[in-house]
Amino acid sequence: MSEATETEAEAEAEAESRKVRKVREGTVTSAGMDKTVVVTIIERVRHPKYNKFILRAKKLYAHDEANDAGVGDKVRVMETRPLSKTKRWRVVEILERAR
Repeated sequence: MSEATETEAEAEAEAESRKVRKVREGTVTSAGMDKTVVVTIIERVRHPKYNKFILRAKKLYAHDEANDAGVGDKVRVMETRPLSKTKRWRVVEILERAR
């Protein structure tokens, strides 16, 4: 077995041992900070008693290295290590630009 295949096997084993990271899609609601965007995630949950669907919104602070995302863009964010006091997510890709 060569060195390249050994390192690939080690990388695969490490990826399997690490937990799967959460991925969410949402809309950028604020992009005024440097390398940070606020992403609002809206989810539909069923009410336990009345069985009616309720919209719940959650705001996430996400790291945007290139300052690429703007207000109104649909983005995909992924959970990551703590980057600051409130930032725990990073922008993976911009799905749709605002018009």
